[in-house]
Amino acid sequence: MNFDSYDLDPAVFDEMFHADGGPRRHCRPLYEALDGLSPAGLMAVGEWVSRSFSNEGITFTVYGDDETDERIIPVDCIPRIMAGSEWRRLTLGLEQRLAAINMFLEDVYGGARIVRDGVVPPEVVRGCPHYRLEMRGFSAPGGVWVGVAGTDLVRTVDGFKVLEDNVRVPSGVSYMMAVRKVTKAAYRRLYRRSRVGEVENYPRLLADTLRELAPEGRSDPTVALLTPGVYNSAFYEHMFLARQIGAELVEGRDLLVEGGFVYMRTTAGLRRVDVIYRRIDDDFLDPLVFRPDSLLGVPGLMHAFRLGNVSLVNAPGTGVADDKSVYAYVPDMIRYYLGEAPLLANVDTYLCRRPEDLEYTLDNLEHLVVKQVGESGGYGMLIGPHAAPEEREDFARRLRADPAGYISQPTLALSRSPCLIEGGLEPRRVDLRPFVLQGREARIAPGALCRVALRRGSLVVNSSQGGGVKDFWVLED
Repeated sequence: MNFDSYDLDPAVFDEMFHADGGPRRHCRPLYEALDGLSPAGLMAVGEWVSRSFSNEGITFTVYGDDETDERIIPVDCIPRIMAGSEWRRLTLGLEQRLAAINMFLEDVYGGARIVRDGVVPPEVVRGCPHYRLEMRGFSAPGGVWVGVAGTDLVRTVDGFKVLEDNVRVPSGVSYMMAVRKVTKAAYRRLYRRSRVGEVENYPRLLADTLRELAPEGRSDPTVALLTPGVYNSAFYEHMFLARQIGAELVEGRDLLVEGGFVYMRTTAGLRRVDVIYRRIDDDFLDPLVFRPDSLLGVPGLMHAFRLGNVSLVNAPGTGVADDKSVYAYVPDMIRYYLGEAPLLANVDTYLCRRPEDLEYTLDNLEHLVVKQVGESGGYGMLIGPHAAPEEREDFARRLRADPAGYISQPTLALSRSPCLIEGGLEPRRVDLRPFVLQGREARIAPGALCRVALRRGSLVVNSSQGGGVKDFWVLED
């Protein structure tokens, strides 16, 4: 009954339904539960989930030209569901990808074999704004530069593809856990019957990973989460994670470096810090190395890090691996370092630094998505089919002025999932951000942040651009 007017498009993969309108096998229990509710009952579920989520105080910040705006992130009450066998295939691809990225970072800040061998052009690496000369010659303990990755996946009718690699300071895992808490309560009986993989163990997996990355010989390391402070857009997550993993939540002013070691100021005196899970961008980490005007970082932190007396997770300089131009070469990295075929495909990508790709992009702006190579969060982006002519003209000027600063990709028909919209069930575009942890071994909790484009017809799932979140259930086979 509730799905009577649900719109299916054969050109778009639907996460709940086959093209003929029948529910997918693993989605049938949820389909029957939703279809058995009255419209008023369905609305009551949606209102309860939204109210419970709001009561958690989960906010994000939208940055405008003149001011910032703190908002409650929108939440949809209909979970997205995936079969366990499909999830396992994805995790193998995610682990493979992160392994290659860590090898790439160890290489490009060392001998740069991949550049010398002509696999990745030198200008793509050295011209990247996130390539840090200060990290040249550094070797990460165990080769782990990225201990926490958030990989954005999208599905089309052709299968899953990696949209972005977030390996600097990826965020959003607190939303994954918070939306699970309220959705699980809303569908308590269905949840128990469905044998859903639990994400509540993510903090334990993260804590284990951070301890494994501690300096050698530190059997009971002290872990601190370094935050820019209360005005940061992800401060809620910083507080949440610090509490969950038993780490001290600190700002730069709470730390000092003496004798090549990092210490935390406490009421009982100084206490040595062994691992810093940093949620501060490279530029602000250490005013003696990066931006001298930074008040957020710790003078001397990089010296202690280079000495091996403290671990920074993720390491500075990892941004070169999630640059949108470097992204195009990750499948080549997998072949080069691992000798394996990539298990997850990239989206076709045109590098506007190449004259022929620039020409193609300019000629097809109305069909393409154009992205600024160093931006994230949906900023610095043009979605050609949905842009006004003057917006496309503005982007064309930007492309001609700085072609190396942009890439373009085809507009993807992202998969859709049912959402409760104004009292009825309608399809909306979705993506996934699983969180991959790398210590002595790779770890992935059976879940992900599922973002949803709540505006009708929108392809942009970022909360800063009108998107929201929904729960994501991985079912045990």
